[in-house]
Amino acid sequence: MAHRQAQQRRPSIHDVASRAGVSAATVSKVMAGVATVKPENAQRVLDAVEHLGYRVDPLASDMRRAKRRIIGAIMPEFESEFFGQMVSQLESLAEQRGYTLVAASSRESEAREKEILARMHDWRVAGVVLAPVRNEHGPAAAFMKANGMTGVLIDRVLSDDAFDTVSADSASASAEVARELIGKRHRHILVIGLGEQAATVRARLDGFRATALKLAPDVRIDVVLAETDVEPLRAQLRDYFDRGEGGGERPTAVYSLFLKGTLVALSEFRRRGWHCPNDISLVGFDDAEWMQVTWPAIAAVVQPVRQIAGHAMEALFARIEGEEGPPTARLEPCKVLMRESVGSPGNVPHSGDRQ
Repeated sequence: MAHRQAQQRRPSIHDVASRAGVSAATVSKVMAGVATVKPENAQRVLDAVEHLGYRVDPLASDMRRAKRRIIGAIMPEFESEFFGQMVSQLESLAEQRGYTLVAASSRESEAREKEILARMHDWRVAGVVLAPVRNEHGPAAAFMKANGMTGVLIDRVLSDDAFDTVSADSASASAEVARELIGKRHRHILVIGLGEQAATVRARLDGFRATALKLAPDVRIDVVLAETDVEPLRAQLRDYFDRGEGGGERPTAVYSLFLKGTLVALSEFRRRGWHCPNDISLVGFDDAEWMQVTWPAIAAVVQPVRQIAGHAMEALFARIEGEEGPPTARLEPCKVLMRESVGSPGNVPHSGDRQ
């Protein structure tokens, strides 16, 4: 039994040092890539590592540091392509620096967001990339400030007095969508979204509305927002279009401020037998593969995931390494792709005229 336990025991740094005939400190330097170790000693250490199957114990190593080589990432959800791609990019960038990324979803709950952050604080993570549920003023960001955590805020943020922020330039992108729709003579547009209190929702709505009204003061902009869930939005959208069937006008275009809303709108169009762009035009904020392969392809605002992740990690590691100075707020430009789902209103009948 004792022999079996000995065989199963993980090789230690002292086992490597004994086999290589060097000190444990020398083994540590070789594993860390320190170039001052004599070449012959370094080779003996590497040979011993290979023979014994030795691997550095990250927990034992991190116990000698104030922080572990772990980066935390908290996203509102993992279901959308945007946040899924974001985690993938952050993980790759963390590993390039010799760190491990631990990602968790707040499931659009500020209470859960704070709870996860508290756990990461207990784990002594080196830093956190937080995409807050609402904005930079939520309880999670406040917890980070109160506990002196190192972090960067992304996506649903504008700017902060304690942390660097990186997000898409939602207002400018929405302004471009407004220019496209107004340019195609749309004068009745419905905007749909979730959670008006989220910084990005406000920026997208305000950017769209201000530009549309400036270009066409007579434009009618209706807004349907649900607070936290897609199902209430689906019901609100159905009621909205039902009122139009009672004799009122329906919009000639819909602009969705988030990905799931685009799918909800398209589903409602098809339920009613409407086709893009002949009956109604559709633009969605965020792009997805299904939007590109469906017919007609859905016009979209494409967020710069790679650039947001890259600048977020660049800012985070600079702070981890001791960089001081006031927080920076960075906005990354989006790309607006007008696909086949958008056209000019033309001779579109009212809902009440359809058979």
